[in-house]
Amino acid sequence: MLGSCEEPLARAYDVALLDLDGVVYVGDAPVPEAASAIEAARAAGQRIAFITNNASRSPAKVAEKIRRIGVPADPAEVVTSAQAAARVLLERHGTGARIVTLGAAGLREALTAAGLEPVGVDDGDAVSLVTGYGPDVVWRDVMRAAVRVRDGLPWVASNTDGTIPTAFGIAPGHGVMVRMLSDFTDVSPVVAGKPERPLFDESIARTGARRPLMVGDRLDTDIEGATHAGIDSLLVMTGVTGLPDLVAAAPRLRPTYLAADLRGLLAPQSAPSVDGQGWVAGDWTATVADGRLTTAGTGDPSDWWRCVASAAWSALDDSGTVVDVSGVRPPEAAPATGTLPA
Repeated sequence: MLGSCEEPLARAYDVALLDLDGVVYVGDAPVPEAASAIEAARAAGQRIAFITNNASRSPAKVAEKIRRIGVPADPAEVVTSAQAAARVLLERHGTGARIVTLGAAGLREALTAAGLEPVGVDDGDAVSLVTGYGPDVVWRDVMRAAVRVRDGLPWVASNTDGTIPTAFGIAPGHGVMVRMLSDFTDVSPVVAGKPERPLFDESIARTGARRPLMVGDRLDTDIEGATHAGIDSLLVMTGVTGLPDLVAAAPRLRPTYLAADLRGLLAPQSAPSVDGQGWVAGDWTATVADGRLTTAGTGDPSDWWRCVASAAWSALDDSGTVVDVSGVRPPEAAPATGTLPA
């Protein structure tokens, strides 16, 4: 169930590891309140790292996009799954290792920066394959790489995201190619990106975090990944997770904290309590009766999400059945503040 923190999260955790799409921006548009919340968290002394499963862009390119939506960002604050994959390969094969590389420029740059040598699929001295999203990867190279993996070449994948947002809509992500290669070769790669540990370990190593907090919008990458890494997490409801996803979350997918948006960094967190009427958070109450969720009250939308999640998860754990949320609607977002309490 949800945890409590008596002081604002921006003061309790030294580094916030922020997912990007759905937390800081959606496509090319800023998430409302994100920029002011990040500014206030930094002012409180919390350091920010931007972590992404996207292996196609370099940290400099990622930082440039973040700055375009009004959030100051330095390339050193960006950690990508390509960098995590490079760390895995470096630890396994050492400096100068020749790595067959299928992906975009961001993946090749990460390997080079780590002291590895990206090579083509026919290089006989290569000691491993690494793959990442790359729209210009050609089919003949995929075929040749598949044969080499089937014949024993070790394989590291930057991530397994099934989809990727594009200007023309949601498109197949790198995970689609990973599944195809796995089906053909009967080999599962070492995965560097969320929800696996390497990206979290790389982020902690690069930031020197003593008490990191993962902040994300996806249960199956951000939150599950934080669980794998043994760190606390904050789920914000500004991205892909909706009410039906939240109430159906298994324990490994449940965050430590929950907030309507990134302003959750700026406030203490109080776990909902149980009384005779149901689960209570702030001025909201959530009740489950005959498998159906109902809510009552007014006030902070974050409190609404917290009491709803607690009521739904308690019922799920007791009955094994996901509660019915038909007709239940979240409250409107709270007015902007972007400041920490005194």
